Amino acid sequence: MISVGIDAGAATTKAVVLRENEIAGYIIIPTGFDFRKAGEEAYREVLSKCGIGESEVGKILATGYGRSSIGFADKTISEITAHARGVGYLIPAAHTIIDIGGQDSKVIITENGKVVDFLMNDRCAAGTGKFLEYTAKALEISLNELGTLALVSKNPAKISSMCTVFAESEVISLRAQKTKKEDIAAGLIESIILRTTSMVKKLGIKPEVAFVGGVAKNPGVVKAFETALDIEMQLPEEPQITGALGAALLI
Repeated sequence: MISVGIDAGAATTKAVVLRENEIAGYIIIPTGFDFRKAGEEAYREVLSKCGIGESEVGKILATGYGRSSIGFADKTISEITAHARGVGYLIPAAHTIIDIGGQDSKVIITENGKVVDFLMNDRCAAGTGKFLEYTAKALEISLNELGTLALVSKNPAKISSMCTVFAESEVISLRAQKTKKEDIAAGLIESIILRTTSMVKKLGIKPEVAFVGGVAKNPGVVKAFETALDIEMQLPEEPQITGALGAALLI
């Protein structure tokens, strides 16, 4: 049995091929403007990568922000359910999932791979990858540099605004005051941590804690979460594919 899970995210589209309940391959591409086009491209590329023909695929399942646009999928699945299942497969001991993507952030509590409770911020860029992306541009550095810089900061700057637009203005003002780049970077990450940890505290931490999504690749954010929550975060080898993997598992 071969199934394909497609996670149509706001920033990236992920596709995972599952063969006999084992990951045969995956791919991550930029979503761009057209969710369906990105989904079709990811689907074709991942099958090619795995050497699998379309006729061999039993089921195609879609999840994520743009899942309704993946018209060739056999079924769509909530991203909350998909991430819970995907993390349950990769990190069975995890019962709290923190997922920060480009468009939203989620905290999910699970039991035996099933969702028990969750909170989601999808109405504001604060606390998401988009917040870090925009504010990194104001610092004239890449997202990767933002995380690396934050790790060496000794005095994180205070970013008072949770609004992306106003936070950008604060960054520009701090630069004018000759605040060190690493301190501004650390302040930006602390602001994103504050937003997400407030959701974690509302739900309560249930060990172990898995961190997934594109922002989980940022070492500065991982370190800040571990400090703020006084825990060691569990990260999959590829944190961005848990939604697509979970969709492929939910055949």
